[in-house]
Amino acid sequence: MPREPSQWRKLTTATRWPLGVALTSMRYFWRTTPLHRTEEEGSIEEDLPPALPDGVAHDEVQSVQDGVGPLFHRRYRTRIRDCRLSPSELIDVIATDLDRVAPTEFASFQKVAGEKGEMRAGDEYVVRMAGPYDGPVRVIARTPDSFRLATLVTHLEAGQIEFRARTEDGLLVFEIESWARSRDRIVSVLYDNLRMAKETQLHMWTSLLERTAKRSDGRMAGGIDIHTRKVERPDAA
Repeated sequence: MPREPSQWRKLTTATRWPLGVALTSMRYFWRTTPLHRTEEEGSIEEDLPPALPDGVAHDEVQSVQDGVGPLFHRRYRTRIRDCRLSPSELIDVIATDLDRVAPTEFASFQKVAGEKGEMRAGDEYVVRMAGPYDGPVRVIARTPDSFRLATLVTHLEAGQIEFRARTEDGLLVFEIESWARSRDRIVSVLYDNLRMAKETQLHMWTSLLERTAKRSDGRMAGGIDIHTRKVERPDAA
């Protein structure tokens, strides 16, 4: 089974849940950052995640083939002007301590395998949420301008997520791209049918983008773009 934070760390994180839920709800309804959302039908040919890299331990990894229900391929993107950091410098800031940009009153990244102050392939984290939920992940790829995580067993999703930065038209572009299915039928209903988990996830990653822009000392240009592609029957191919 994936490694877990200590019981004391779990307890101290859990004490923030009531306040975290309240603050998260307020920020969700009162946020002023423009969100540009588009959704369309996806295809198995275009929306599968990248292959798991060679040389990385794949034990306990939950691939999209392990999930149930539709496959969601989502991209969250913002452009940052007047940024003092290069793409690789920004990724280094985030990778050395994910809680620098995470909405920690709602979700905290707690490292459970690997050296503190750095990120390498094979490192593991547990995402402690504002509720009775842990999200174990493993770093499966790390480049100067990006890093990619895969979900582990007991995570509510099966798939991958990548964080990356680049320069485009004089602006720094930071984006998060995910490929995931629900772990089981119950999660699928909450995510797709009731949309509860889907909106919670959107709030988490868009909040991280907002905090990343502030961390860079730059300014967001044009808000955040959220593009979703949904593959209804990913097992049909």
